Amino acid sequence: MKELEFSKYISKKFKARKPVIKGIGDDCAILEYTKTRYMLLTCDMIIEGTHFSGKATPFQIGWKAVAVNISDIAAMGGIPRYALVSAGIPRNRGTRFLKEITRGIETISRKFNILVIGGDTNTSRKIVINVTLIGEVEKNCVIRRDGARIGDLIFVTGCLGEGRVKHLKFLPRLKEARILAKNFKINSMIDLSDGLSMDLNRLAEAAKVGARVYKSLIPLSDASEALDKAIFAGEDFELLFTASIRESKKLIKRMGRKEDLPITLIGEIVDRRFGVQLIEEEGKIRPLKPKGFAHL
Repeated sequence: MKELEFSKYISKKFKARKPVIKGIGDDCAILEYTKTRYMLLTCDMIIEGTHFSGKATPFQIGWKAVAVNISDIAAMGGIPRYALVSAGIPRNRGTRFLKEITRGIETISRKFNILVIGGDTNTSRKIVINVTLIGEVEKNCVIRRDGARIGDLIFVTGCLGEGRVKHLKFLPRLKEARILAKNFKINSMIDLSDGLSMDLNRLAEAAKVGARVYKSLIPLSDASEALDKAIFAGEDFELLFTASIRESKKLIKRMGRKEDLPITLIGEIVDRRFGVQLIEEEGKIRPLKPKGFAHL
């Protein structure tokens, strides 16, 4: 059973009920919190050999473990607050190695004003770090992945195809997400952890819509060797989001005034019967299958 199928399976097994507003199936769970704010909860695990190689420094491992969770909070338009960190470390790793992982966790947590408040440690055959991140978001700012509507335009932050070279040191798009959440009506958003094709299919499936992206519009990084790698490779940790045409005009106008919102228009939301499609330069249409970074 692969990741998408497994996610659907467990979402049917564990139904959300009050005070849960949204459970399984988004970047974060959403819970009732105060009269004006929701609580956000997410947890992401990184594993040696799957999410980083033996070439990764312990500082980078600690940094990434927290960064991937901040990216989830960003995708909901929220603010991260508290972290619980659990680590499984092989016995042959020394004290210096552990301190460097801790320094990576501390550095990024301090940068984003996150308090580490607990966790667990154990021995394991490979390095495994799981972070549970607790955040909050104003009720009028929360963004879910199931809100895309037919006619929405699709945008992405930054450039794609850099995951292979930046995934151990990337800076989560929290600032950009907050600008979007506070100043615009964003209908849906997801973080690009598993590749454009995989995560666009997730967004479309959540909203029961189709999507069409244009090959010529996809922003490629200098590090990307080929478009297919930029589309199907994961670990970019950019934000993919949709907005109505009216709101998109406001976005584009804002981009002309300030340089704090590096976004690119890449497509549009269409009727579900069209599925998720990639439009080639010569107009050829091909299905964009949900292939990308595989966790299972």
